[in-house]
Amino acid sequence: MFDRKIYISRRDKLVSSMKSGLILLLGNSEASCNYADNQYLFRQDSSFLYFFGLDKPDLAAIIDVESGKQIVFGNDVDIDDIIWMGPQPYLCDQAAEIGVNETYPFAKLADFLAEAQNKGRKIHFLPPYRNHNKILLNKLLGVAFDQMTSASSLELINAVVKLRIIKEPCEIEEIDKACNVGYTMHYTAMKMMKPGMVEQQIVGMMEGVCASDALMPSFPIILSQNGETLHNHTHHQILTDGRLCVVDAGAEIASHYASDFTRTLPCGGKFTTMQKEIYTIVSTANNLALDIARPGITYKEVHLSASKIIVQGLINLGLVKGDVEEAVAAGVQGLFMPHGLGHNMGLDVHDMEDLGENNVGYDEAHVRATQFGLASLRMARELQPGHVITDEPGIYFIPALIEKWKKEGTCRGFINFAKLESYYKFGGVRIEDDLLITKNGCRLLGAKRLPNTVEDVEEQMRG
Repeated sequence: MFDRKIYISRRDKLVSSMKSGLILLLGNSEASCNYADNQYLFRQDSSFLYFFGLDKPDLAAIIDVESGKQIVFGNDVDIDDIIWMGPQPYLCDQAAEIGVNETYPFAKLADFLAEAQNKGRKIHFLPPYRNHNKILLNKLLGVAFDQMTSASSLELINAVVKLRIIKEPCEIEEIDKACNVGYTMHYTAMKMMKPGMVEQQIVGMMEGVCASDALMPSFPIILSQNGETLHNHTHHQILTDGRLCVVDAGAEIASHYASDFTRTLPCGGKFTTMQKEIYTIVSTANNLALDIARPGITYKEVHLSASKIIVQGLINLGLVKGDVEEAVAAGVQGLFMPHGLGHNMGLDVHDMEDLGENNVGYDEAHVRATQFGLASLRMARELQPGHVITDEPGIYFIPALIEKWKKEGTCRGFINFAKLESYYKFGGVRIEDDLLITKNGCRLLGAKRLPNTVEDVEEQMRG
């Protein structure tokens, strides 16, 4: 939890950006794993954390835009809770720590909102993503389940995004910490990976590092020799000399700020010539994004610049032909990188995407493209100091996608489909760093950079 002044300031800024009505922010509840008392690790809603900082289940908050009145709704523990959990602080004392002086039992929330509705007041809420809160909103406000996204407040969404997307110094400090844990996770994978191990063994070691130094992985770890599958969460294969393993993982620390890194490792510690060629193209694109990301440029421009590096590299290998500018304009890179260059990151590893990708990564001046690959770019808007984004170019050889394009004749004049057949068992390469946009450019987050050249990766794995 940050200093109370930070939460007060955030709520004041939120109120000043709204016109009228009540803001309703719902926290999360416990989620049962396989029976009621066996629960998943609790994770508070990120927007509730951002404005109220209280990391416990079954809370809600009201902010009155016109009067400035702020209330936290929740329940104090009873004797049964104390027996199982020990003494707990009173809700009023917790609320006071974040600058809120008024608290009510959770049951009072329904009456409070009903009275506001009877007076014709607008109640702003964010789109819910958990079923518990969908059911709660249905009971509290009578919103139909299939209308909750459309009935949510775009005014509130835009106000929250405007505040959360630019990271404060205290947030950057936390993200740096999360990045340092992420580095340790990845170095562990580099040092431990050997042919004959099962992928899950490496995953378990990385999760152990994260559990020891942080809270949990910021998302389920992606670690697979089938790197052509972008989000492969199966870890059953035996690591085999000569194959590549894509390792995409990050940490979520106690404050819930996240990191997200990817490195592609040769299972036997040495890249083949073919692997070096593809890896170097991706590494060059990754470095280019680091070099040119700065205030005033859009991340769509950075994405397209990295795409040109990728396409030119593939032209040099004879896999793509023609003029690089024309090939990128035609969308050739989508066959090899069917995702965007990166996404926002903060309290969520894909920051605020519960509020809608278009509301976070796009704005009135920047509309999502429809071209395959480019349409998957999650962050396209103009960069500003305080943006935290990922830089994660990749090259993947997806046989089913290649065959589809070949059959349909997509970009036929630019792609050497015959030569691509020798890459069908290659897999994929992705390299990902976390960037903070500064006044004059950008910097890598965390204390140091993970190895990103062929030579450095092989040196770390050899050590």
